[in-house]
Amino acid sequence: MDNHDDDARNLEQLLESLIKMVGKANHNVDSLQKRVSQLEWLIKEQQFELRERGLIRIYSKHPHRSSHLI
Repeated sequence: MDNHDDDARNLEQLLESLIKMVGKANHNVDSLQKRVSQLEWLIKEQQFELRERGLIRIYSKHPHRSSHLI
């Protein structure tokens, strides 16, 4: 009878451990989804700002002399 009680207790502990593991995994997935959502929002905001401002000038208005003139 004691063996049966030990088996039941071991199964209960195993079940509790599995529930904790799944809970932690779900928490990690939720955190990751939140970060992905934040990054998506940030990218959309940056794209909106770029559209509002127009094209960004990448190059200087005054180009440098070419190397063959130096």
